[in-house]
Amino acid sequence: MKAAFQRIAGHPALDLVNTLDWRFGTREPEDLLATYSDLLRFTEQSGLLTAKQARPLRHMPGARALDRSRDLRETLAAILYARLDGQNPPPSSLAALERFFQAARAAEKLRWKQGRLEWEWNEGGAELPLRALALSASTLMLSGDLERVRACNNPECRWLFLDTSKNHTRRWCDMKLCGNRMKARRFKAQRKGRENGSPLDGLPEL
Repeated sequence: MKAAFQRIAGHPALDLVNTLDWRFGTREPEDLLATYSDLLRFTEQSGLLTAKQARPLRHMPGARALDRSRDLRETLAAILYARLDGQNPPPSSLAALERFFQAARAAEKLRWKQGRLEWEWNEGGAELPLRALALSASTLMLSGDLERVRACNNPECRWLFLDTSKNHTRRWCDMKLCGNRMKARRFKAQRKGRENGSPLDGLPEL
């Protein structure tokens, strides 16, 4: 059984972007959504689909849904990283995101259930994980929480997360991973710099 996804971001849409690991690293990026089964596991672990909803999908051909989910991921990445880097998002990415959001809303139907209105999925096909991810992304991208999206300070990582810390000072995707790793690298660089009289090698401030 495969290990659980590292959902450290605080929102499924950001965790989705993080499924392309080492996007900015010197090594080859690793796609954690390698199969449609991975996509189903991710949406289940994110709480977007129940086990009951995902079970019948495991026997469906999901190649197109997987490709489209990766497209959604890269569309979100283009917009979010542009914003974090102080740039305007590409118009083509905004147009693509609009299509994803519209398709997700079109796949829902308003129903009256147990004395209240609620949205329910009007389809159960292989693209249901994609629709669930797109709908979840819309709740983030159109909310004030977008202001709290940050990227890990490790320049080779830059995993995204919602900064919910009290003083909005969170800097690492995970302190045990990138935080400790970068502190160790900076300490080593400082010691080497003192020995050689050279400046630090571009490591981010801690």
